[in-house]
Amino acid sequence: MTSLDTSAPESAQNTPETAATTFADLGLPAPLLRAVLDLGFTVPSSIQERAIPALLSGSDITGVAQTGTGKTAAFGLPMLAAIDPSVRQTQALVLTPTRELAMQVAEAIETFAKHMDGLEVVPVYGGSPYQPQVRSLSRGAQVVVGTPGRVIDHLERGTLKLDGIRFLVLDEADEMLRMGFAEDVEKVFGMAPTERQVALFSATMPPQIRRVAQHHLRQPVEISVSRQSSTVTAVTQQFAVVPFRHKIGSLVRVLATSDAEAAIVFCRTRGAAEEVGSALIERGISAATISGDVAQKDREKIVERLRAGALDVLVATDVAARGLDVDRLGLVVNFDIPGEPEAYVHRIGRTGRAGRTGVALSFVTPSERGRLKSIERTIRQQLTEIEIPSPADVSAYKVRQLLGKVTERHEAGRLSMYQELVREHLDTHGTDPVELAAVLAALAVGDDGPKAREEEALFEAQRAEARETRRRDERAPRREGDSGRPQRSGIRRDAVGTRYRLSVGHTHGAQPSGIVGALTNEGGLSGKDLGKIDIFPSFSLVDIVKPLDEATIDRISRARVAGKALRIKLDDGPAPRGANAGGHSAPGGRPRNSAPAGRREAGFDRQGAGAERKPRFRTGS
Repeated sequence: MTSLDTSAPESAQNTPETAATTFADLGLPAPLLRAVLDLGFTVPSSIQERAIPALLSGSDITGVAQTGTGKTAAFGLPMLAAIDPSVRQTQALVLTPTRELAMQVAEAIETFAKHMDGLEVVPVYGGSPYQPQVRSLSRGAQVVVGTPGRVIDHLERGTLKLDGIRFLVLDEADEMLRMGFAEDVEKVFGMAPTERQVALFSATMPPQIRRVAQHHLRQPVEISVSRQSSTVTAVTQQFAVVPFRHKIGSLVRVLATSDAEAAIVFCRTRGAAEEVGSALIERGISAATISGDVAQKDREKIVERLRAGALDVLVATDVAARGLDVDRLGLVVNFDIPGEPEAYVHRIGRTGRAGRTGVALSFVTPSERGRLKSIERTIRQQLTEIEIPSPADVSAYKVRQLLGKVTERHEAGRLSMYQELVREHLDTHGTDPVELAAVLAALAVGDDGPKAREEEALFEAQRAEARETRRRDERAPRREGDSGRPQRSGIRRDAVGTRYRLSVGHTHGAQPSGIVGALTNEGGLSGKDLGKIDIFPSFSLVDIVKPLDEATIDRISRARVAGKALRIKLDDGPAPRGANAGGHSAPGGRPRNSAPAGRREAGFDRQGAGAERKPRFRTGS
């Protein structure tokens, strides 16, 4: 029996010996129960067991639960039960703080709704073209999952109407607050019908979130669950620091030098999984991709090919890999490191099962060290750092594999023809036998000489860059309150691009996380597109690798951080040396340090909300 957790790990899981409740006992409609059973799950997690019946009965709920406890199914299944697929209008809205979470939640809900004919789920978030979203909304998509900024945009344009809303979900409410979406959330609640069911989920329940619940929910059922996790002792756990742009090449070399019979590669989203799977196939690797939108019968065929040895690499999302147990899986690669420690535990549990051993390797970008530390604290174990194999390592590995078969092939006989040809070549060209054997080995493993040397030189340059980044991190001064981690000067140390000015700063309550959230959600940027972020009292400066077009500038300008529009524009350049920090750069272009500026409480109130004020600083998120 397996607990259904669509977002990450096998946490809060009941065992067959203690489980008194199954999904069949929760009162789910037949199409939803069938979808759950198709995924191979019978036993609900703790929050699912408590939240699903409450929501099916029509109650509002507040759930204190973190990602990794199965909350997407806890609200997604009863939400779908409340929807009439024959009615072509938006009936459910899920608000999430980030575009990544919006994509993951939408994918999971689509999986649950696979047997509900006519039901459509549309994710809406910044950085994605409007027109496809508008077309889906105009067709009457019943479920909309989106970030607050883009949802507000559609509401203001009239392309999204909330008249028919029956179910409203606020996912990761505390993260919404931290990222400055309080005003947008209030606006959404204000435009939704008063007669609606609300599910509010938050990792913590501070006073600000409690005020939201008191104001917008009707006698909510309060549910609180804690995360549980277990370590996987039979798995050798490793990590490698890999910049995003080098991930595909690194993955190919890792797979080429692995002794595992088969491997599973985890990606954060369906789109990323498809992209990685295609890249592996293009490089001649026997790979396939499964995600939440793969039909059950197709998923079964792919898994059977993996079991039979007709497939060597499976690229998957967390949802799609649920319940997967294949003996041949000896390697798990986290192409994208998961956001939650419990997701990591679930992923690496695909190997090292039933007395078997395995290897789990996580790719960590330089900006994701914090996530790695969180995983290590949760599993109470340090991961071993390794170097990604170089092109020369791959060639050497292949040659060793080849030489390992020499004795067996020699004993098999029937070599006279080859011996004659080799002697003829030696007599004609006078080649040294060892030299000839070396050339034949190089040809056998695809090393054609000059090109291989160029690849090796490029790899060594990349490795030197990574080592220098690591040394800078280790030398960086530590500051009080940073949990012992060095303060980084930017998301990407190699970011070279255009500097933009934002109209929010320290005195408005701006924080790096809020700025990054607005840029990625509304601007369609990713972490690798962003460089240094300098926060001043009345404005902020951010380096963006590629220049922004007018449409992107317009979207970002309307995004809000701490209740204030960003109004992004090109920076006019540094102020004269010595100018004060009240709107100008200090010497060297850095904002000056100052004493803490006091605090103000942030909440979802109509007077505007903001994040906690802190001393000005220079950092990346």
